[in-house]
Amino acid sequence: MGFLDSILNPVLLPLIDFNPFWGLLIISFFISLFITFVYKKVTDQNEMKRLKDSQKDFQRRMKEATSNPSAMKSIQKEAMEVNMKLMKHSFKPTLYTILPLLLIFGWMSAHLAFEPIYPGEQYGVTASFSEGVSEAMVVVDEGTELISEAKQEVTGAATWKLKSTEGEHFITVKSGDEEQTKKVLITTNLRYEEPISLYGDLKTNPTKITAIQINQNTLKPLGETEIFGWRPGWLGIYILSSLIFSIVLRKLLKVY
Repeated sequence: MGFLDSILNPVLLPLIDFNPFWGLLIISFFISLFITFVYKKVTDQNEMKRLKDSQKDFQRRMKEATSNPSAMKSIQKEAMEVNMKLMKHSFKPTLYTILPLLLIFGWMSAHLAFEPIYPGEQYGVTASFSEGVSEAMVVVDEGTELISEAKQEVTGAATWKLKSTEGEHFITVKSGDEEQTKKVLITTNLRYEEPISLYGDLKTNPTKITAIQINQNTLKPLGETEIFGWRPGWLGIYILSSLIFSIVLRKLLKVY
């Protein structure tokens, strides 16, 4: 994500730092505007209008032909042909939007999935081990306080509780003669390192330590606010807001 971060961070990070929910709405709006604009420019709007009007006409005719199975079958066949043409025209804009959308979605997934770990906040580090490992220990750097015992018995995995000062820290997990180090970021901004790192391969490169995960809370942009008992994450908010924005923008820009 390094190259992508260098392009998107200066523009998008200030938005989510100001407020994750409103930042997400702004990002969603501009993505919807981009998709709508491309859709309008690369499709034949006259043809799209004709095909959609035909769809409405077929729906009307099918309602009228409910008591005539033969006529209904004929209308459905015609409607299917129109639907296929409409799908073909609608697919064309995807060729222009798919790559930018994948890049932005990758950025949002890397920056909006978890809450940051704040200075002095207690957090957990869980290490997973291969079969046969019975004991492991963790070593922390300066600025990190180990709350639980450094050495622990292992039953597939082990978890340590820590808290750290602001900045980058390195947590080292050791088992026998093997060790793996995981970086953790402590900050007051909406930033975090990739929560999980995997090591080795069961077939080609078996290791005692198979994974280290920083246990972080999932980010809820709406905080404690619920929607019918649901507290959506970034993806849920994006889907809902982009759907609303798309409907409104299509009407305002007269996109068929």
